[in-house]
Amino acid sequence: MLKSQNVPQERWSEHQKWVRFYLHFCEKYGHQPTDLGSIPLFIAKLSSKGQTVAQQAEAQRAIGYYASLLSPTLEPAKSEAAPPARVHPVAKPALALRISQQGAEVREEPWQEVADKLKKQIMLRHYSPKTLKAYAGWMWKLCRFLDHKLPETVTSSDVQRFLADLAVRQQVSASAQNQAFNALLFLFRHVFKRDLGDLSDTPRAKRRQSIPTVLSRSEVTSLIAELQPPYRLLGMILYGCGLRLSEATSLRLHNFNFDTGMLSVQFGKGDKSRTVPLPESIQGEILVQVEQIKVLHREDLAKGYAGVFLPGLFEKKAKGAARELVWQWFFPAQSLTRVEATGELRRYHVHETDIQRAIRAAALRAGIPKRVSPHTLRHSFATHLLQANSDIRQIQQMLGHSDVCTTMIYTHTIKSDFKPLKSPLDLER
Repeated sequence: MLKSQNVPQERWSEHQKWVRFYLHFCEKYGHQPTDLGSIPLFIAKLSSKGQTVAQQAEAQRAIGYYASLLSPTLEPAKSEAAPPARVHPVAKPALALRISQQGAEVREEPWQEVADKLKKQIMLRHYSPKTLKAYAGWMWKLCRFLDHKLPETVTSSDVQRFLADLAVRQQVSASAQNQAFNALLFLFRHVFKRDLGDLSDTPRAKRRQSIPTVLSRSEVTSLIAELQPPYRLLGMILYGCGLRLSEATSLRLHNFNFDTGMLSVQFGKGDKSRTVPLPESIQGEILVQVEQIKVLHREDLAKGYAGVFLPGLFEKKAKGAARELVWQWFFPAQSLTRVEATGELRRYHVHETDIQRAIRAAALRAGIPKRVSPHTLRHSFATHLLQANSDIRQIQQMLGHSDVCTTMIYTHTIKSDFKPLKSPLDLER
C-alpha cells in the first residue's frame, strides 16, 4: 500500500507508528477502528499532545491508507511532499477537525475542549487521577451516545436518555450507574455551569450490599506461600496492615517507622492519611527489602536517572527530592520508565495489574475455591481482627473508614458470640 502511494521507504516506519498509536487510542477510549468518526478525535488528541501540523497530516494520511485496506471502496490519499491543506476525505464526519484554508491552524473538536475543562476542574479540587479517568470516560460515552452533539446544546433530557439506556438496554451495574450520574452531575455543574435538573424519573438500579469474600487464616497462609518475590512481601503487608492495593503500591521508604513499629499511609482513599501497626513477624523481611532498595537506588544514580515519580507538583517545591533515598518506592518496578515529554528515565512502582494477576495465580495454585483478589486480603484482615474480639472502632481507624457503618459489614462474615445461629437440621425435635 505505502509503495503504491509513492511514500518514501524511510517514512514507512513512521506511517506504521501512527497506525499503532491510532489502534491504541481506539482501544483506550472505546472506539472502533472502522468508525471513521474516531479519526478526527485521534488527530485532536495529537494536537493536544503538541504534535506539529505536519505530523498530524502524516498521521491522517497513514490512517487513511489503513482505513482503505479495511474498506476497499475508500480511495486512499495521494502522498505529497508537504502536508495537505485540506482534511482527507476519510475524516469528514460532522463535528470533524476543522482546518483553515491555509492549513496552518488545527482546532480541537468541541468535546475535546470540554475534556480539557473537565480535567482542570478535577485537578483544581485535587481529585485522584482515577476519578479523572472515570469522569472523562463517562463524558466521552455521553458524547458518542448523542452522536457528537454540540456540548452547548446538551440538555438534561439527553442525560436522562443516556442514563436510562445504561440501566435498561446495557443493564450496567448499580455502581456504574451511580458513577455515571455523579460524573455527569459534575460535568454540568462545574464545566457547563448549568443545573442538571430533576432526574428522579430516570430508571436506576438498586445497589445491593454484598458480603465480602473472606479467607480463613489457613487459606491466607497457603496463598502467601504460593506468592513469589516481591509479591510475597506485598501480600503479607496487604493482609497484615489491611491496606488497599493502591495504598500498598504507593508506599515509600519514609512511610516505615521502625522505632515506633508503625506504618504511615499517606494520601489514601479520599486523600486521607492514617497509621497502622507494622506486623512484628515480618519486620525482618521488610528490612531485607529496604537493603535491596538501597542497592537499586545506588545503581539508578550511577546510570544518571532522574529519580522516582513524585505526587503532584511536589518536585517543583522540593527540587532533587526524586533522587533522595527516602522517596524511593518500597515496591519499585523492575525497569525504568522513559518520560516522553523530557526523555528522562524515572522509576515507577510495581503495577497494580501485575499484583492482581500474581494473587489470582497463587490462589489457583493453592487450590482456594473462592474469588480471590488483593482486596480479599483487606477483607480478611478486618474479619480476623473481629474474630479476635478487637474493638470495631480501632478496626475502623486502621481501615481508614469515615463511618463505622462501613466497617460493620464485616460483622456479617463471622459467627455471632451473643446468639449463635443454628441450622434447622440441628434443632432438637
